[in-house]
Amino acid sequence: MNGGRDAADHGLQARGEPVDPRAERDVSARPGDGSLGRVDAVKDEAFRRWDVTTPSATLIGRPDHPEDDVDENLRRLHDEQHPAMAGHAERMHRLEKARITHAFCNRLALTPWERDRALGIMTDLDLTVFGSQRAIQKVALVVIQHVVDDERQRILGLHDREWVVEQPPETLAALHERFDSITDDPQYRTLLDLVGLDVTSVNRLSRTLRDQLDEQGLRGAVFGRNPHRDPSLPAFSDREPTAVTRSDGETGE
Repeated sequence: MNGGRDAADHGLQARGEPVDPRAERDVSARPGDGSLGRVDAVKDEAFRRWDVTTPSATLIGRPDHPEDDVDENLRRLHDEQHPAMAGHAERMHRLEKARITHAFCNRLALTPWERDRALGIMTDLDLTVFGSQRAIQKVALVVIQHVVDDERQRILGLHDREWVVEQPPETLAALHERFDSITDDPQYRTLLDLVGLDVTSVNRLSRTLRDQLDEQGLRGAVFGRNPHRDPSLPAFSDREPTAVTRSDGETGE
């Protein structure tokens, strides 16, 4: 009895297993035939020829027929000659300069004001004047050094040449001891080594940068800030503290 039940269970289990459709497929071995039989090959060709139509599928950048040419608007778009793509390369270059400079500022823990000054100079600076050292990483580090050292000199008053000349040597020596250049920061020196800048290259780039700040008018450039008053704010007016502005625009007590 047990043997019959085991045989029945074995039969149910065998019938419940999935059947591999490839197990009964005949493989053609005739000369010139492929791995599929003739019937299967015809079915496969029919399925490939009559595929499902997807209305949302599009062919971008290709003509409707192989013998046709790409549409003129699409060709101009690819060549960045379309009005919608005007200045695309310049915008991408500006964003790349801002992205790399911002990353360096975060790595060196600059203050928000120092970061905005470095971004303001770097985003509008023409890098072609730096010659073979015009890589964004190299110029960005030199700009950061210029901005940080300039701000730290302003805090100590060392930026005022007339005031510095009037100070005694003891005072100047004490101020210079308090001055901490960013070049003494190990993080900054590590970044210089990573981009391949030595002391000679940094000094040469710094001289070029100081000249270009005056020529390109970027001495006081600050990213996202305006030295003038915001025109969207209401105008200031001299009035008495107790004066109240009425709805008709006149001022009354």
